[in-house]
Amino acid sequence: MKKLSYIILGSALLFTSCQKFLDRPDLNTMVDSEATYWRNENDLRLFANDFYPNYFVGYNSAWGTAYAPVIGYNFSDDLTSENQQLALLGSIPTDGGGSTSAAPATLRLEHPGPNWNFYWVRKANLMIDRIETFSKTKLTEDEYKHWSAVGRFFRGFEYSRLVSNFGDVPYFDKEVRPDDFETQYKDRTPRGEVMDKVYEDFKYVMSNMRESDGAGYVHRYAAAAMISNMMLFEGSWQQYHNLDKARAKKYLELARDAAQYVMDSGKYNFGSDFKSLFASENLAANPEVIFSRTYDDALTIRHSVASYSNGTENQVRSANLNLIQSFICNDGKIYQNSAVEDAKNFRLKELIKTRDPRFEATFMDTVNTPAVGTLVYAYKFAGREALTFLNSGKPYPAKWGSNTNTNDAPVARLAEVVLNWIEAKQILAENHGGAAVTQGDLDKSINAIRKRPLDKEAEGKGVKQTAALMLSALPSDPERDSDVSPLMWEIRRERRMEFVFEYARIQDIRRWKKLTYLNFEKDSYKLGSWVIGLKDFRDKNNPGKILASYKNRLQVKKADGTIVTYDGTNDAEMEGFYVVRNFTNRLPVLDKNYLAPVSVALIQAYQDKGYKLTQTPGW
Repeated sequence: MKKLSYIILGSALLFTSCQKFLDRPDLNTMVDSEATYWRNENDLRLFANDFYPNYFVGYNSAWGTAYAPVIGYNFSDDLTSENQQLALLGSIPTDGGGSTSAAPATLRLEHPGPNWNFYWVRKANLMIDRIETFSKTKLTEDEYKHWSAVGRFFRGFEYSRLVSNFGDVPYFDKEVRPDDFETQYKDRTPRGEVMDKVYEDFKYVMSNMRESDGAGYVHRYAAAAMISNMMLFEGSWQQYHNLDKARAKKYLELARDAAQYVMDSGKYNFGSDFKSLFASENLAANPEVIFSRTYDDALTIRHSVASYSNGTENQVRSANLNLIQSFICNDGKIYQNSAVEDAKNFRLKELIKTRDPRFEATFMDTVNTPAVGTLVYAYKFAGREALTFLNSGKPYPAKWGSNTNTNDAPVARLAEVVLNWIEAKQILAENHGGAAVTQGDLDKSINAIRKRPLDKEAEGKGVKQTAALMLSALPSDPERDSDVSPLMWEIRRERRMEFVFEYARIQDIRRWKKLTYLNFEKDSYKLGSWVIGLKDFRDKNNPGKILASYKNRLQVKKADGTIVTYDGTNDAEMEGFYVVRNFTNRLPVLDKNYLAPVSVALIQAYQDKGYKLTQTPGW
């Protein structure tokens, strides 16, 4: 069972990795060399460099998918595939979890996050301990506080991710020696106790991390942005899963205050158009971006996310009508009540003109078969230029094809911060006696986002900014859940429009205890946009006909609910909402799906050593 020792917190594994990274002497002299290693900021910075690709993943690298948009986060109620919908986890895994610094190759779909792997906890604890043991007397007070904050930030980050996946997990706040089996094999620590420790770490970070530490290094504003995300997740989880309301309040207040800190700094604003956030070669000067991951062809740091947005690569799950209908019209009203001309026209070319500008910046304006489920193709993470190569016969340039993409990734941006802020405020107001959200609050958050400038290409297509959300005239949405207030519904809508194909939606519906949205009971989950067969599927060599390959395959749902199948002769009848081919629902969501189980191998390994690891509830 040596492997488990390394999984849980074995020292040999970590120092082997660090030796290679830092070109350290032989491990047999580890104690002496440690005393001479932790000398100054440069030593600490080198040790901390490992954390960055693990936590500020951006678009990952090469063909990497974990924590990357489109290819890593492509599972939610926003997206539908052909045939049977992808199942949630139904059985307990047999493998033992992670044992190295490598991120998981892929993420479990309904609870995306790390494996049962405490490598990064150990690395953070080791850093915190060595600062106290070897570095404290060699550092200035500012240096000591900052680097202690860096270690505690990454420890809190890792525990936030572990808890979001597994709930209760063993908590370790110091290095565990290989021969300390009693600590290594301890059972899970209650979720609330773990997150209280995370809360303490994050409070320390908010008081002690530097506001600037040089380009590419974590600073207090970036940390605060991430803290607002993680504390909103945990606070709302505690709230909506009916756990500990006092803890919910505490975590939500920190989410609010961390976001407020960024907002009050005046360092960031919505001066960039939406498309530029995801398709730019350099985000260093983008006023909305708080922290980014840089990709550079000369340094062979590249990714593949843009190639999955260039119009050619398959998107096996694509935007369904339910998501499309949730986009607000540019007069600030839902489509059922909007006065915008053609507001009820669901042709893609009309939607880009009538809906919030983020629709046009996210989706192509024509149906596209590589969007396998609904034919609504997302090109959010590629530049407009990329689509000029589609069907052109010209090869795609490296930056938009294969795994050689070089557009930078926004890791933390102001929109996330203000949406975290307004949601935390509203939960506190509704449940914990917090101050009511005001029109001024909406103007600083949702309405500030809606005032983003439009780029020339969008304006040329007829795209318009969206009207402000007014407390005095909140949309009356017939699709609103009865247990969600009208204002909270609009806050959640704003997140849905903002974060399509990013990390947020699956995590949002988990923390809101709305994973049942994945049951796809409504017809809108089984449909795409409105199509006209003779325009969208026409045979260019046979005017007036749909391509023969669509015979007995293409179906549309008419406005009256009738479903029509193309039989080779009824070309003119093929106008309606695109029907997803061979749609079959997934098995129903169960309560146990909110959290991941631990593997059979881990439970057995504990038993072999005479200890007990408790299985996740429901599994």
